[in-house]
Parts: sequence; structure tokens; C-alpha cells
Amino acid sequence: MAAGGAAPEIDGLLPDPAEGPAAPGPLLVELVALAHRRLSTGLAAALAEEDCTVDQWRVLRTLADDRGHAMGELAQALLIPQASLSRLVDSLADSGWVYRRQDDQDRRRITAHLSRRGRARLTRLDALAAAHDDAVRRACGLTDPALALARLADLRALDR
Repeated sequence: MAAGGAAPEIDGLLPDPAEGPAAPGPLLVELVALAHRRLSTGLAAALAEEDCTVDQWRVLRTLADDRGHAMGELAQALLIPQASLSRLVDSLADSGWVYRRQDDQDRRRITAHLSRRGRARLTRLDALAAAHDDAVRRACGLTDPALALARLADLRALDR
């Protein structure tokens, strides 16, 4: 506390009472949304070097587990509307990065899989994404923000 019991002003972050009521600070959701937009824009620019979108890269990464995923599973896991995801997977299949196959146990179920060509492409895309990630961490002075962000991403209790 400064002399007289007032809180010290820290680089203009605390409002000056003489200037009247202060605007409320940003909400967590606003900060996360802004961070998401900035990170996604930077990642999109990096992935564009390989003619790939962020959502295409996310689909390829999800399919890299070699289990094969139904469209509904992918849509739910990636938070992409199923119709949009179907168009996205169609585009990836047309490029030869993924393929669809009937499930061995349930012939009605069609699963998407990463092709060999898609895996090779994903290796290049992951290198671009990792370089972007490293640059962001260095610029922010963050060594590992992943734990806090993972907790935010997993807040399913708020989905109600």
C-alpha cells in the first residue's frame, strides 16, 4: 500500500478514482476468445504454407490414432457441426489424405481413417504447428500453459 492507505498505481492498470467509475475488466471468456482468435489466426497462416486449414489439420490429428472414427464421433470430439465436418472430410478424401471404410463389426457404420499420404502430410503440418506453438510460448514468456488451458477446455460442467 502506498502512503495514505491507497493501493499503488501499477502502470495504469488500476483506475484513478479521480477519473470516475472504471469500466469493468474483461471476463475470462472474453480473454479466452481473444486468445483463441489470435492463436488460430497465426496457426492458420502457418498451415496455409501447406495449403491446409486449421480444421483440416485438427481432423488429421484426430485420425492419427489409427482407430478410425465415425463422423458423429469426430464432430463431437472436434466441436464441428456434422454437416460441416462431412464436407471437410470429403475434401480431405478427395485430396487422398483420408479414406472411409465400413466398420468390420457394424457394416452400417462408416469410419474415417488417415491414409499414408495423410500421415506424411500431417508430419509436415505438425512441424509447422509446433514452430508456431514455440513462437507463441516464447513471445508470451510461458513455458507450459497447457495445464490451465486443458482444465478450461474440459469444463463440461458448464455445458448444462
